Amino acid sequence: MGELPLRLAVVGDELVAGAGDPKGLGWVGRVTARTPTPDPLTVLTLAVPGETSTELGARWDDEASRRWSPDTDNRLVVALGRADVAAGLSLARSRLNLANILDVADQRRIPAFVVGPPPGATADSEKLADLSAAFADVAARRRVPFVDTYTPLAAHDQWLGDLAAGDGILPGQAGYGLMAWLVLHTGWHAWLGLPDDGA
Repeated sequence: MGELPLRLAVVGDELVAGAGDPKGLGWVGRVTARTPTPDPLTVLTLAVPGETSTELGARWDDEASRRWSPDTDNRLVVALGRADVAAGLSLARSRLNLANILDVADQRRIPAFVVGPPPGATADSEKLADLSAAFADVAARRRVPFVDTYTPLAAHDQWLGDLAAGDGILPGQAGYGLMAWLVLHTGWHAWLGLPDDGA
């Protein structure tokens, strides 16, 4: 990390906003709380519920650019949801959408970090697994850190119980805590140029 204070734009769907979390923190708030920085860390969440990667691709650049400053270390967190499956987007289209987002960020010299979609409805599990793997591949080809939230949580009792206790779609405190743990333990501090907090 340089001398400039960090400013992160986090783009994604309702999971970025912590919808369904009684504490209102979501995974983003929990990760922010566990990210010690020399200067105050600014994390701006730009959430649109139910958004596909196509819709995200159409808006992120304009919205994120307005929030960055030449006086800050500007970074992009792309938190991908599950809406592509519900919308019937092809894997090829989903891959291209993420590739375009990451390529534009790279052209703008904005470091990116990608968080994949977590498990949702059981009926969609196979398609979500494929979507997560496709996103992971796109990120890997561009050497962008990727957090697989699908694989570790697909059969995780606490995650499944948390979904079942709610509407079956949104996690609660426990689920968001699990997502935050995965983000914090998948290269988050290294990406920000910070020492690992040992959590």
